[in-house]
Order: sequence, then structure tokens, then C-alpha cells
Amino acid sequence: MIQSSNYNEALQDPIFKIITQAAKELKVEAYVIGGFVRDFILERGSKKDIDIVAVGSGIDLALKVSELIPHHPKVQVFKNYGTAMLRFNDIDIEFVGARKESYRNESRNPLVENGTLQDDQNRRDFTINAMAFSLNEENFGDLVDPFNGMTALTDKIIKTPLDPDVTYSDDPLRMMRAIRFATQLNFTIEEESLNAITKNADRIKIISGERIVEELNKILLTEKPSVGFLLLYKTGLLDLILPELTALNNVEEVEGHTHKNNFYHTLEVVDNICPNTDDLWLRWAALLHDIGKAPTKKFNKKNGWTFHGHEFLGSKMVKRIFERLHMPLNQKMRFVQKMVAMSSRPIVISEDLVTDSAVRRLVFDAGEDVENLLTLCEADITTKNQKKFKKYHNNFKIVRQKIVEVEERDHVRNFQPPITGEEIMEIFDLKPSREIGQIKDAIKEAILEGDIANDYAEAYQFMMKKADSLGLKPVNPKL
Repeated sequence: MIQSSNYNEALQDPIFKIITQAAKELKVEAYVIGGFVRDFILERGSKKDIDIVAVGSGIDLALKVSELIPHHPKVQVFKNYGTAMLRFNDIDIEFVGARKESYRNESRNPLVENGTLQDDQNRRDFTINAMAFSLNEENFGDLVDPFNGMTALTDKIIKTPLDPDVTYSDDPLRMMRAIRFATQLNFTIEEESLNAITKNADRIKIISGERIVEELNKILLTEKPSVGFLLLYKTGLLDLILPELTALNNVEEVEGHTHKNNFYHTLEVVDNICPNTDDLWLRWAALLHDIGKAPTKKFNKKNGWTFHGHEFLGSKMVKRIFERLHMPLNQKMRFVQKMVAMSSRPIVISEDLVTDSAVRRLVFDAGEDVENLLTLCEADITTKNQKKFKKYHNNFKIVRQKIVEVEERDHVRNFQPPITGEEIMEIFDLKPSREIGQIKDAIKEAILEGDIANDYAEAYQFMMKKADSLGLKPVNPKL
């Protein structure tokens, strides 16, 4: 971590000198504030977005900066918010006038009026985000840190500049952001602040699903998402956002029979999958893969606890969650549904004798997502018994090898029937009918079972026998 009272070295990009010149000509003060400052001090790499505060009009400053840049980049102005944005050297720069804010109970949108730099720092969410570097000629690069954000960075603490109870009540999204930053940075949330999140958890209901999901996504994309989800659970936020997940934290015992805690198991699976993929939607699939277990849980004396059909029900629940949180209802949701629905298939195959038929069906049903499915299922191995752990992983190696062999031989990943429905109609002089579907399904099943090869000639001969059993005779034979 870099500690200094002056940070000229952080401001080497030409844009900062241009902002200094623009501020001087407008006779306003300008500062870079927030994430750029925090991440530079933490040596987390350069950010592709920069926040500039002007003690005056942020819009006027943005327009003047554009005027001073040779190619005059376009300035996007958002008058309702008093902000403006331009792009320079692949960096997005947002300008805002220093302001002070007051909030109404039913909304996180504040009432805004012009203010000083101190007013603007007061309104920031956390002390580590309230630090600023001066862009003014007389003290260029000086750190302005009224809330000891530097100390919080050193101590790895998330705390609010002002009373956390007020901070979180005013803008409840800050509760999610506190947990997200704690997870991303491996920081601890100050106890008073954590208690205030618990106290104000119910206020999250005024936040839109889109904003909540934006923070959930960032937590899921960290190295160890369980840190964030445990904080969400501890503070009561998770039960308000994803009650389907917290419902898994209910271990029952009947006649000495118990079952694993599927909530903590799920968090282990999410952590396990993280080193193997940065695919956000596969991480969502890991998070939701067992949500069908709570509503399908049953006990019987013969088999103990069962969760029959939890994958099918879970895939249905995925859509309801995506709708409720205003998540994309497109191929991303369908991918998560598919992963949840198929999440036990490779596990079942790996536990039994791995047959070509079972592997063909797995590859056929998973298609291009078969590798993602195997990654999910390997992450699902959370046993602490090292012998079992090794055995399960070795079994998956066998499944992977079998997939390669079957795919090379049978080509079922992007399976297209060797004989199309149109050909069947032409050969037997049929109009669209049930018989066409029966013949196509029979050919597909024969290939997947290994009764015939994925080959036109073999499929043709099989089709003739199947058609004969249905009382159909060829009118226009091809072979």
C-alpha cells in the first residue's frame, strides 16, 4: 500500500493536467475522488473510470475539459443529476458538482443542493471512498482525507464517514456495497456499521432488483464469494433477497437420521467453482443448483432423507428468481436453468459403471455446455473424506475421457438427425403427422443407445424397419 501526503505519481495521465487547466480557467476547485484514489493507494491497478468533483458546476467543467482536448470528445450531460461524462484515452470520466444531500424515507434518491468539498465527502458511503486528490494548481496531488480513510485502508476496515445508522437508512444500497467491498478487498466491516446493517436490513425493499443484482454479481465474481453471502445471511439481507437460498439452512433429524446443511454446502460449491471459471452465470448456477432441495425434502424410514426431483423443481424456481430480481430472461437464464436441471446427471454417471449410452445422452442433452456442467459437478464435491474426494475426482476424469471417445466416434454434441423430417415426408409421401415424429425419435434413441451409428445408411435401414412396423411403405426410396 502506498502512503504519502502527496500523490503526484497517481496523476501522470495527461487528462489530469487538462482538468487542472480547465478548473483554473473557470475559477473552480477540482478533485479526483473515490475508487481511483482508493485503488491507487491499495495498488490495485489503474481504473478505467474516474470521478471528478468540482466545487462549482461539474457540467461546465466537463465542457471546458472537452474544449481543451484536441479532438473535443463528446460530453454526455445528465442535467437531472447535475453530472456529465466524457471518454479520454479509454477512460470514462464523470464530473459532478460538489453537493450536499438529504433523503426521504421512501426513496434512496436524495434531495440535492450545491455544497463544499467537505459536504461532498460527507455524503460518501465509506471513509475509504471519501478520500480525494487535489487537481488544483497550488496543491496538485495533495490527499484530502477528513475521515481518516487512510487509517481504514491500513486497518482493512469498512466504516461510514457519518453515523452508519443514518447512512444505511438514507441509501440502503450502501449495505450491499459495504458487504461487496468487504468481500472484494478482504476487509472487515466495523462492528457498529455491521450492527446498523442488521438494524436497517428491511430497508433493502426500496431498492430495485437491478441494483441489488449488480452488487450480487460483483460478490459472485470475487475470489471467495462465501464471505459476502455469509455477511448477507448474518445481517438478514439474504433472507429478504434470496429466501430460496436461506431456506436450505435448515437441518432436521428424524429417528437419528439427519442430512447435510445444504446452505453451507452451496457456499462451498460456489467457492470451489471460482478458481475454475470466471463465468458469472456458471457461478449463479452454482449458487442456485440446490434450491429445489428445501421444498422437495422428505423423510421415509427406508431411505432416510430424500430430495427427489429437486433439480427439476430448482430449474423452475430459477425463472421465478430471475423475474423477481429483474435479471435477464434470455439465454443467460436458460443456461442457469439448464445447469440446475442437469446438475446431478454427471454425478450419477460417475458413481455407476460409465456406459457409452449414458455418456452419449449426457453430451446430447448438455450440448456445448457439457464442459460447464462437469465443472459445476466437480465443484459440487465437498466431502471432507479424502478417500472419497479422490475417488469422485478420479471418476470424473474417467467421464471426461469417455466423453472425448464417444464424441470422436459418434458426434452427438451438435447432434442433427442423419435423416430429416422433410426426407421422411418425401420418402413415404406423408403430410406432417405423428408418424414422422415417431420415426425421428426412434432414430435418435437408436443412435443414443448405440444400436446404430450416427450414419445415414444405418439410420436409413433402421427407419425402413420402424416405418414397416407402423404400416408405412416407401413411395420415393433413396437407397
